[in-house]
Amino acid sequence: MASLGVAGCGAAGPGDTEQASAERSGTGAARGEQGMVGPKAPGAGESADGEAGADRGSDTGSGTGKPAPVATAQIIRTASLTVEAEDVPGALAKARTAAKGVGGYVGDESTDQDGEGRERSRVELRVPPEAYDGLLDRLSRLGTLKKRQVSAKDVTDQVVDTSSRIKTQQASVARVRALMDKATTIGDIVTLESELSRRQSELESLQARLKSLQEQTGMATVTLVLHEPDAAADDEGTSFGDALSGGWGAFTEGVRRLLVAVGASLPFLVAGALVSVLWQVLRGRMVRGRLSRRTRSSGTAAAPAREESAETARESDAETARESDGPGDR
Repeated sequence: MASLGVAGCGAAGPGDTEQASAERSGTGAARGEQGMVGPKAPGAGESADGEAGADRGSDTGSGTGKPAPVATAQIIRTASLTVEAEDVPGALAKARTAAKGVGGYVGDESTDQDGEGRERSRVELRVPPEAYDGLLDRLSRLGTLKKRQVSAKDVTDQVVDTSSRIKTQQASVARVRALMDKATTIGDIVTLESELSRRQSELESLQARLKSLQEQTGMATVTLVLHEPDAAADDEGTSFGDALSGGWGAFTEGVRRLLVAVGASLPFLVAGALVSVLWQVLRGRMVRGRLSRRTRSSGTAAAPAREESAETARESDAETARESDGPGDR
């Protein structure tokens, strides 16, 4: 029941075409809602038809067939300037003042020095679009202009599309809430709450996207790089020579660290080798001593056995001799 009602009210998905067709079929949606929540309330069909008529009127601009007004162009403007100045801190202060004077503000800022101690700064300025060109000219006159890069991106279609989808999604959320007010069973309420949560999440995502676009189009971004004469600008790319030099430096540093590690561990290696040799010598002597003792003990045990065997042999010979003499001999 709840799924039929939600489908009847026209689910708000990513596509604007599906939303527009769902809105224009307002009468069918009203029947779907009534089928879920019970008898048709007075004026419900008229309300749905009025909503569909309003959507059709918005498609044509005024509902009388007049074309919709052309949307104001939404442009994201960005620029990057590299200026060489004798007095970097002074030029940086003038840049900040110029941006604030036209209603802008200062964003990220960083200052450092190159390998030879020459100062350089980078600052991000946000200014209204109408003051964009004038500010670029003022910043270019802070010193010697070395580099200028300007870009403009038209996002009018994205803004219009996102705004339209937000309106459609808001209407969809409102319809689901109306269905929840009329729901009479636990199953319907649970289903509608899940659908409402999903649609609200999509609505919040669209609103966040529109806000980001508005922030980018509402204020132009100018990145200014200031550096002293003969100082390397921090936005310059790394040359092949610099990369080769850096790689060789890393290699020699690695070799140096390896040699240091070997030198530090060498005394321990020598001491370990001496202990190992002494242990082998002592172990060999211990093994030879055990073998010698075993040999001596084996010889000592064999001597009495040989003597006893010889004595037994002598007694046997004597007994044999006596028997061979006999009574006649006696």
